[in-house]
Amino acid sequence: MSVFKRLRDLTMSNVYALIEKAEDPIKMTDQYLRDMQQDLEDAEKSVAAQIALEKKFKVLYEEQEALVKRREEQAHTAVQAGNLDLARRALEEKKNAEQKGKEYKASYEQNKAAADNLRAKLEEMRKQVTELKNKRETLVARVNAAKAQKNIHKAMSGFDSNTALSGLKRMEEKALQLEAEAEASGEVYKKEKSLDEEFMHLGRDKEVEDELARIMKQYEK
Repeated sequence: MSVFKRLRDLTMSNVYALIEKAEDPIKMTDQYLRDMQQDLEDAEKSVAAQIALEKKFKVLYEEQEALVKRREEQAHTAVQAGNLDLARRALEEKKNAEQKGKEYKASYEQNKAAADNLRAKLEEMRKQVTELKNKRETLVARVNAAKAQKNIHKAMSGFDSNTALSGLKRMEEKALQLEAEAEASGEVYKKEKSLDEEFMHLGRDKEVEDELARIMKQYEK
């Protein structure tokens, strides 16, 4: 007998406790579900066979009840017709039908009780299968969440926050240095440009002065 066959004799709460402790709870749940599904199919066949017996004895019982009623009526008819021998035979068959009817009724009630019991067990098994399927979905979600968390922890184990912060700080310092150099370069360019402009203006001022002197000479008399 396999462990899963033995598990089916336990209560569902004990089953869940064993599943929780299993190395691979999803695999164990799937195996247990397969076994339960097989049990469920066997139970459905048993219930169907038992219901067939219940119906069979119900029909036999009802047939004997109908025969008792008919032989009773026939006995009255025979007496009214003055045929006592026929009435006697009808009453004998009525008696036999009553006896058979009692036996069939007892078998019917016995088989009905067994069928009702199997129906109840079958319904309970169906509920357990549904409950275990829901449990499996919960387990899958938990396992996936645990795996994701494990992967995150694994990824972060190689991540040094101090090193990252130190690297960012060095990058920031480098950026500040580049900005300072760019600004200094701009200042130098401004100064050089201003000096050239001064010499340019100086040349322009001399031309103006020469032109002014020429004009002034025209009016000197």
